[in-house]
Amino acid sequence: MIDRICGLMLCLGLLLSPMDLQAQETRARSILVLDQFEPRGPFYFQIFSAIRSEVNADPLAVTSLYAESFDLSRFKGKEYEESLKRHLAEKYRNKSIDVIVTVGAETLDLVLRWRAELWPGTPVVFSVVDEISLKRLDPPNDVTGSIVTVPLAGSIAAARAVVPDLDTVVFVGDAWDRQVVYRNWKHEIPDATSGLKVMDLTGRTLAETRKQVGALSQGTAIIYSAMYSDGQGTYYPPSTAIGLIAEKANRPIIVAAETFIAPGGIGGFVLVPGLIAADVAQKTVRILKGESASSIPVTVVDAVKPIFNWRQMEQWDVSESDLPPGSEIRFREPGIWNTYFWESIALACAILIQTSLIAFLLYERTRRNKAEVEARTRLTELAHANRQATAGELSSTIAHEINQPLGSILTNAETAESILQSPSPDLNELKEILADIRMADLRAAEVINRMRSFLRRTPFELANVDLNDTVRGAFDFLSVQASTRNVALYLKPSSEPLNIKGDPVQLQQVILNLIVNSMDAMSAIPFGRTVIVRAEQNEGTSATISVSDSGPGIPPEKLNEVFDPFFTTKQQGMGIGLSIARTIIQAHKGRIWAENQTEGGAVFHLRLPLAAS
Repeated sequence: MIDRICGLMLCLGLLLSPMDLQAQETRARSILVLDQFEPRGPFYFQIFSAIRSEVNADPLAVTSLYAESFDLSRFKGKEYEESLKRHLAEKYRNKSIDVIVTVGAETLDLVLRWRAELWPGTPVVFSVVDEISLKRLDPPNDVTGSIVTVPLAGSIAAARAVVPDLDTVVFVGDAWDRQVVYRNWKHEIPDATSGLKVMDLTGRTLAETRKQVGALSQGTAIIYSAMYSDGQGTYYPPSTAIGLIAEKANRPIIVAAETFIAPGGIGGFVLVPGLIAADVAQKTVRILKGESASSIPVTVVDAVKPIFNWRQMEQWDVSESDLPPGSEIRFREPGIWNTYFWESIALACAILIQTSLIAFLLYERTRRNKAEVEARTRLTELAHANRQATAGELSSTIAHEINQPLGSILTNAETAESILQSPSPDLNELKEILADIRMADLRAAEVINRMRSFLRRTPFELANVDLNDTVRGAFDFLSVQASTRNVALYLKPSSEPLNIKGDPVQLQQVILNLIVNSMDAMSAIPFGRTVIVRAEQNEGTSATISVSDSGPGIPPEKLNEVFDPFFTTKQQGMGIGLSIARTIIQAHKGRIWAENQTEGGAVFHLRLPLAAS
């Protein structure tokens, strides 16, 4: 008996273990990225983008990536930190966080102090932390990450390469105690600048700094760390501040971050945020795959590379041969020969290839015409599939709309039977009942014909269409569904005909999709659900249809994505409705776009050219 029980348990274990393994593999993972800087800066943007690319590299893994910017360069103090803590506690109260990624030493400090209360036991991966700050914070074993080291000696070496007769270096940026990565430079200055004159302008206001850097002598190089404000209440990303300084500087500016090169730095041994993020992301993915954070050692990431700005090199007459070995040059402009090389070759060969070119163009024209026909066929098939999906979503409404006249017919028929069974049937009443049955039958037939017309698979055909009629047809189609969803539909047609050349079925499909999307967007609103459709003429050249709703609107960062294929915010949506709508409108030589209204809600516009009278 015991042997049988053991055998049964073993079989159950073998059957259930693959299910458990599959559940673990498909369980959604989540990462919370906490950054101490403001989100506008390109440095943070590159780090976040690289982390997102790395963790999403596995197509089978579902990973939610959350991000918060503390903006500690502008806001500090115990009360502010407590407000951040309350915000995080409430926002992520019901979220399971698998890994916390911190950017900056101050953020790591806050997380170490809050973790026991907010995220007990959650592993932490830190980045953009210098060695001195890490020793001060002394994190526990389940906190790992990468140390960033940017030696001042590299910037001095770059300055000597850019200014051969270098005798003076000028330090520009916020006060050393406000620096995130470069605060160690204060202690490295005596050794790194041996034999050079040093002018320290750190901590000065932006106005004073701009004045000072415009009156420097020959043989001077400017060393820029990072400036977060003008010292008078206005805050900038450091990449913006260097651009303002470069406008007045009369000497080259050596920088130590890749994002400072384009705004006005000549370059140097710079910190590359993408390399930092790649290292941090790899550690994060290892933890997500089950590896313990305590087994992943803290490493010093090699994220410093010699990169220089070609435009600034030309301005300060710096030769490529003067740069440190292995330097990368950005923004290099091609020479005259490189610019016009292919034009010269084309001019010399034009006569020889003319016949071949004409033949090729004829072939391309034939192939393009064939491709256009095939594309229209595919568009028709895809639009038909989308109409079928829309009809499926509206099936309950359609059934309700047909059941009403059918129910009326049944009731009237039963009443007529009762009248006929009476000794003296009232013929006038029977006539009225038959008239009601006829009207109900016509109503049901109209619903069926409307659905049959909508679902008919027809090729793309241009016809004379009045957009006012198209919009009215969509309203009639959706009136019952709007009523069941407690949505008020308002139509504001144009006072003038809006005649265009188009496919009436596909154009009605676009308007139906937009109205249904608007109703779906308001599903969580308890009352005040309104959809307004406007049709108007634009100076006699085009017509515009606008579909607006009173919903929550579209997140600003998603406005450019809503028309992408398979992008959807619905749990059951396929994400092809708006993509098909855009394709249909483009096939009609029109344009469709979305925006948010100032008073709330989203609005979709489509513009089509009017037909020539």
